[in-house]
Amino acid sequence: MSDNHSPAPLAVLVVDDEAPARERLRDLLGDIAGEQPNRVVGLAANGIEALEMLEGGGVDLILTDIRMPAMDGIELARHVARLDPAPAVIFTTAYDEYAVRAFELAAVDYLLKPVRATRLAEALAKARRLRPPADEILRRMAPSARSHFSVSERGRILLVPVADVLFLKAEQKYVVARTSGREYLLDESLVQLEEEFPGQFLRIHRNCLIAPRRVKGVARATTGEDGEAHWVVLLEGLAEQLPVSRRQWPQVKDALGV
Repeated sequence: MSDNHSPAPLAVLVVDDEAPARERLRDLLGDIAGEQPNRVVGLAANGIEALEMLEGGGVDLILTDIRMPAMDGIELARHVARLDPAPAVIFTTAYDEYAVRAFELAAVDYLLKPVRATRLAEALAKARRLRPPADEILRRMAPSARSHFSVSERGRILLVPVADVLFLKAEQKYVVARTSGREYLLDESLVQLEEEFPGQFLRIHRNCLIAPRRVKGVARATTGEDGEAHWVVLLEGLAEQLPVSRRQWPQVKDALGV
């Protein structure tokens, strides 16, 4: 007789750059399906592949390794947390004890490799009530800055390479990320972005950070009714001139070597 009270199967996405590890997790998930109903909906080799698979929705849980090429598991978790609804994320890792403590503080479960079936079953049970970890905690855990920004548009995640961004400008509740092709709206803080990317973006105004590597020059310009001259930054592939505040000009001048 069937159990009318058995939980609905969790739709699981497995992410690991090593094929044997992905296959082992898929086999283990099959072994515990009677105890913890689940179905594997995809296997991905890195975070970018995983995000592509998430575009169609329907994923309840992501089992992801941490150290992977292209996009690691922590950056993947930060992008995933912006989805609504966001899948639960469980790390499968051989990371050190510091990271394990951080996972616990973030209310994220973790599985130390080699993963055991009994421990995996416990993690799936916990996943049914997990909430995504706070982005601030994941940011502190990350070994390096993100390689991509994530933008939610029409129910899907767009990945914007950080290297393609010319400037970041705060506008009302959002930050505009400008590439040579278009603008994107980031639901992030300009201050936090400045802290996360200290070598990649430079503050030129209280509401603007630029990518120094994309600067082609500076110039004097006059704007406003008083016609007062001020410095502007010229960026590659961008017609817009970005004003530098008086307060920031000494730092900008030194950073750009002008």
